[in-house]
Amino acid sequence: MRSLTEAEIRESFVNAMPEEMRLVAVPHDFALVEWDHQDFYAWRDPRTRGRGYLVAEVDGSARGVVLRAAEGTSRARAAMCNLCHTMQPADQVSLFSARKAGRAGEHGDSIGTYICADLSCHENVRLAAPLAPNEVRASVDMRIDGTRRRTEAFVGRVLETAGSRT
Repeated sequence: MRSLTEAEIRESFVNAMPEEMRLVAVPHDFALVEWDHQDFYAWRDPRTRGRGYLVAEVDGSARGVVLRAAEGTSRARAAMCNLCHTMQPADQVSLFSARKAGRAGEHGDSIGTYICADLSCHENVRLAAPLAPNEVRASVDMRIDGTRRRTEAFVGRVLETAGSRT
């Protein structure tokens, strides 16, 4: 991912209302981000409970999405992140929703997906976990590429316009 400034990050959000943009807080370690090793940039808002942000390059441009984590927890024992395809204890995966961009979002349309609760997908795909018997694990490069593609697809779905309304 190309290096981004805080101003570029703020300008990238496609589904944020002006009042939401005033609330965006970048992480305290933003100046230390190694952009060459980022497939996308995501973080939980340190000041606003339940809010997160995800910025990915889509068609050569930075596109940011404001996320909201669902309240409550799952009864499941384990869950899989739909971005990095990492299995984790259920309390470490949350349902995040994102208001769609443009008029669709103004009308209340949104999409949701299960994502690592701390938005650490970028790091999770790089961890070498021990293999269970008979488990075949894709190479780290394949996992990284898959995570990047699924993240770009999610952002693309936020950018899609809603069908016609009657």
